[in-house]
Amino acid sequence: MSKKILKGKIVSNKMHKTVVVAVEKTRRHPLYEKVIRTTKRYKAHSEEVIPEGTEVIIEQTRPLSAQKRWVVLSPKEDSKKGGNK
Repeated sequence: MSKKILKGKIVSNKMHKTVVVAVEKTRRHPLYEKVIRTTKRYKAHSEEVIPEGTEVIIEQTRPLSAQKRWVVLSPKEDSKKGGNK
């Protein structure tokens, strides 16, 4: 079984070694065909402190605590370059 990899934005970094990542997905409504955005929040493990608003890549892992099942692989390089204008 392969591990899932998702891209999202950090919405909270107030916990010790844990960040909350919001992943946004889009889909079409089956009847009305309108595009619907859904946001799901995942708790992910991160050894380093990453500021809020940073886009990151997270990977599924074994259960690390009662709610953490994801680990931050790395901050996306695009968001770092765009923030230093």
